[in-house]
Amino acid sequence: MSQSTLDDDELFGEAANEMRADVEESLAAARETLPSADDVWDVDADNTLGALNALRSALDVGDAEDHVRDAKKWYTMGERADAFEDADDLAEAIEEVEALIQDVTDAREQVGELTSAIPQLKGALEDAAEDADDESDAETDADADAEAEAEA
Repeated sequence: MSQSTLDDDELFGEAANEMRADVEESLAAARETLPSADDVWDVDADNTLGALNALRSALDVGDAEDHVRDAKKWYTMGERADAFEDADDLAEAIEEVEALIQDVTDAREQVGELTSAIPQLKGALEDAAEDADDESDAETDADADAEAEAEA
């Protein structure tokens, strides 16, 4: 084997290792960018709307999608170049992080919907309570008038 071929094989091996490292680093950065379980579970708020707003803020994926895109880019490059001896673990890791990002994004959207619905529900319940109080007051006034007429 010529020296040039050996050098090319060594360089290719180094490049493959660097690509794998780039994929792994990008996936690690994506995981670090995702919210922690404690951030999602523990919220500090005075009321339901505050808790929902805090939760929605906690459910931000940040740059995780960009990091996964970088991981997929290097993974695809390595796969097409047949640079990885065994890349199944990388493919699985990419899929896991993508699924986690989707779960967080879906939860954030659901919390956003609740954040919009809760004030409307509160207003409707307050209106219903006021209407019930008005009806009760009207009945009390009518009963008092009837008693006054009966006594007269």
